[in-house]
Amino acid sequence: MRPTSGRKRSEARSFPLSTLAPETLLFRGETVSANTEYASHSHRWSQIICVKSGVLAMQVAGQRYLAPPEFALWIPAGTVHSSYNRKTTRFYAIDIATHLDAGLPKTPCLLNLTPVFNAIAEDCFSRGLSVPITESDVRMSQVLLDQIAVCPCLSTYLPNSDDKLLAPILSALEKDPANNLSLAEWAKRVYTSERTLSRRCQDELGMAFSEWRQRLRFLHAISLLEQGKSVREVALDVGYSSSSAFITMFVQISGTTPQRFRTEQ
Repeated sequence: MRPTSGRKRSEARSFPLSTLAPETLLFRGETVSANTEYASHSHRWSQIICVKSGVLAMQVAGQRYLAPPEFALWIPAGTVHSSYNRKTTRFYAIDIATHLDAGLPKTPCLLNLTPVFNAIAEDCFSRGLSVPITESDVRMSQVLLDQIAVCPCLSTYLPNSDDKLLAPILSALEKDPANNLSLAEWAKRVYTSERTLSRRCQDELGMAFSEWRQRLRFLHAISLLEQGKSVREVALDVGYSSSSAFITMFVQISGTTPQRFRTEQ
């Protein structure tokens, strides 16, 4: 896929778009600049895109996906997808020949990668492996495929909605994650009751309003940490009044502190 720059978007770095289907597996590592767009396209092979830093935003088969580090997007062969990322994002892509994807997900999804998958993928990319040739690499590639089959599959990390009540609220929060208006206050702004809005959140997003906002803030915090902002600055930027409350949220979701997360990237 080739990134392009649109109106009011930064100049995009271009990458070659392969038109040749992989014979087995093809490993590619890419870093895309901020404000980079990939136009809608599809290919004849399946693909897993593993996010290493930043947050990958994609439209896959008409659905919006956001993937933070250590998650991956699974894109079956023939699936139309595109992306526009506001921040610099680094990821690994593994193209998979269709004769090897039996038993793998049949529809697009977000994968919570296993430690085994991460260890093998890191080894392959650290060695600059492009295609598996040796018997050892062929065996490890098979384990990678086996791990994809058992990775927990999620519909999305941060759901979206076209609901007339929820859509303007979600859009406003994405533009300003530090907004601390309560659900009751938002309900008044869209002329409905808190109970109705709470029910819409569960029906449309599959989670409570508070959890959705926490996930949004986590995703936004990742980008800010990678820009070099201090933990306190990030905490304030995403709506927390203290660093300790922000750190508690971050550890709860990621399993590590914001500072450790940054140094490990």
